[in-house]
Amino acid sequence: MEIKCFICGTDDKDRVYLPCIHEGEEKIVCVRCLPALIHGVH
Repeated sequence: MEIKCFICGTDDKDRVYLPCIHEGEEKIVCVRCLPALIHGVH
């Protein structure tokens, strides 16, 4: 299974990824993009 951030598209093995639900769909987000997702920048 390929893990890839749905915001930036990275699949860097050194990042931490978290599952989330965005607009009713299950997605994966990296911790670098998480603040923008939380604060509504994306």
